[in-house]
Amino acid sequence: MPALPALAKSWATREAGRTSVKIPSALWGECQGSALYQVKVDLSTLSTHCSCPSRKFPCKHSLGLLLLAANEPSSLPIASEPPAWVATWLAKRQGAVERKQSKETQPSGEAAQSSHVSQLKRAEKRQALVLKGLDSLDLWLNDLVRNGLASVQTQPASFWESKAAQMVDAQAPGIAARLRIMSGIPNASRDWPAKLLEQLGRLALLTHAYRRLEQLHAPLQEDVRQLIGWTLSQEEVAARGEMVSDDWLVLGQTLNDEEKVRVQRTWLYGMQTRRRALLLQFSAAGAPFPEIYPLGSRQQADLLFWPGTYPQRARLVERRGEFAPLRDPLPGEESIDAFLAGVAAALACQPWIERFLCVLRGVIPVCANGGDAWYARDNRGDALPLAKGEYWQMLALSGGSPIDLAAEWNGEALLPIGIMAQGAYFLQGRTLQ
Repeated sequence: MPALPALAKSWATREAGRTSVKIPSALWGECQGSALYQVKVDLSTLSTHCSCPSRKFPCKHSLGLLLLAANEPSSLPIASEPPAWVATWLAKRQGAVERKQSKETQPSGEAAQSSHVSQLKRAEKRQALVLKGLDSLDLWLNDLVRNGLASVQTQPASFWESKAAQMVDAQAPGIAARLRIMSGIPNASRDWPAKLLEQLGRLALLTHAYRRLEQLHAPLQEDVRQLIGWTLSQEEVAARGEMVSDDWLVLGQTLNDEEKVRVQRTWLYGMQTRRRALLLQFSAAGAPFPEIYPLGSRQQADLLFWPGTYPQRARLVERRGEFAPLRDPLPGEESIDAFLAGVAAALACQPWIERFLCVLRGVIPVCANGGDAWYARDNRGDALPLAKGEYWQMLALSGGSPIDLAAEWNGEALLPIGIMAQGAYFLQGRTLQ
């Protein structure tokens, strides 16, 4: 370190100086390296600038000038006026500072108006991108249907991924997510053509609904925009969403991996309102979820629902009182018929809902084909299939008697998340004491 001042001095300049009364105060010098470099230092912020090609910041010439000023200030004489190349740089910096201060001190009304105008311009630009992307998507869908669904049997994954990537570029990530889900339908089951055609129809319905957004009533407009990929800020949810207070049952969770992101769905059921609530959490790169919910419990709480025609997604705003374990029989539908009637009514309002919370009372788990197929049968003899898996523990807990079942319904099968049997609530084979 003792050699540094000498090194700094060896760089010293033919034209060096400093200010003492100018604002901002500054140092400058012309340092001889492989060429003659102009070095400037703004002492008010310790910002430096050098004409050398070094990619390091600050460069060695700037550090040398600072060391020279610290150890031998007499080598940098005080000047009444800096050279023109220094004065120009200082003037630019001072102008930037003044513009920043002016923006910070701008009246709140003007600032809000300016921000609002900027938001409108961004929204208009995105709207144009989305509409252009949807035009391209509609042509692609028409070609797909015209060529026949059999044509996708041999298509590689890139067939779907390239179109999904185009939708991301068009700032319609909701459409991209649907295309990636559809890529797994071909050849996945015997009736895959019917399933794919259904999803293609719902996608086409969504693109046409978005183009006629102004003709839809306000709640459905909210749904369509969110399905395309327009997100709502927390402030917008608070302004347009619905706050619901109830005694909420925390019935269970499902976990899925979607596009390198883990998605956790926590299902709640309101005792008084009979409302279903879905709390969504996302985790990337293996990070833990931000909040832990006590499954198999009940608590008074306020939930804020996202706006829409059939609001399900919500966030927990405030808890009140203590958690209590679930002991009583679960509230819910007495028959599968009643549950499906509710699903049909919801889909009539919002046809793009993918999942529903199903709470059935008094159903019996049924094993068929030696455990290859499982069903939940109600007291009328109607049955719904359970998602692929083994449910021997559920069967053992029921003992062949009716149980209360909480499950997630995706339109094809029930994925159990908890059961009430023998006066206790069981979650994934665990008794919640």
